[in-house]
Amino acid sequence: MPEKGFLPLADYHEYPVEEMKQRSAEFYEEMRRRRSVRLFSDRPVPREIIEDCLRTASTAPSGANMQPWSFVVVSDLAVKRQIRKSAEKVEREFYEGGSTQKWVEALDHLGTDQNKPFLETAPCLIVIFSQRHGFLPDGGKKKHYYVTESVGIATGMLVAAVHHAGLVSLTYTPSKMRFLSKILSRPSNEKPFMILVVGYPSDHTVVPEISKKQLEDIAVFI
Repeated sequence: MPEKGFLPLADYHEYPVEEMKQRSAEFYEEMRRRRSVRLFSDRPVPREIIEDCLRTASTAPSGANMQPWSFVVVSDLAVKRQIRKSAEKVEREFYEGGSTQKWVEALDHLGTDQNKPFLETAPCLIVIFSQRHGFLPDGGKKKHYYVTESVGIATGMLVAAVHHAGLVSLTYTPSKMRFLSKILSRPSNEKPFMILVVGYPSDHTVVPEISKKQLEDIAVFI
C-alpha cells in the first residue's frame, strides 16, 4: 500500500526499446526544426491552443512543488503597444550604453537592435513571472524554493509546446523588465522573468544562419 499522501504511478507507460529509440529520434527531429523568429504575422491564434500550451508548462517539476510561476497572456493591441513603447525605451538605453558594447556586438549576428515591432505585431505575448514567495492564509510569506530553476524548466516546456502545436516563438528579455509589472498590474511577490512572443511567422520571415553545438561538445558519458 502507498504511504498516506502518495498514489500509485498509474500514468507511466513503458514502450519497447526500439519504439523508445524511434520516439526520442522523432522528437529530436521535430525540435531541431524549432527556430526563434522576429518577423510575425498578425494572424490571430485560437485561445484554446495557448491554453493547452500553458497547461503543458504547468506540468513542469518545481522546488517543493510550489509551482512559482504566473503567465499573463496579452493579446490586446493597446497593451501590446504600451509594452513595446516601454521595452524600446529601455533597449535604446542598453544599445547606446558604452558599458554594454561587447554584449551588443555579441548580438550583432542575430540581427537584433532596439526596435521591437514583434511586440506589437505578434498576436500573443505570454509574459512569464516568477513568484519570489507565496502567501499563507493569514497573509504571511510562504517561502518558494529553486524559483529560477523551476520557472526556467516551465518556460522551456512552454517553448516546446508552442513549437509542437505548429506555432513559432521568440524568447525576449528586455534589459530592464520592471515596467512589465506596472503595465500588467502584477502583485509585489512577482518578478518579470521573460516575454515569450507567440504566433505565426510572417510570409517574409528569415532567420539567422546559425548552428548548434554537437552532442560531444555538450555532453559527457561516464
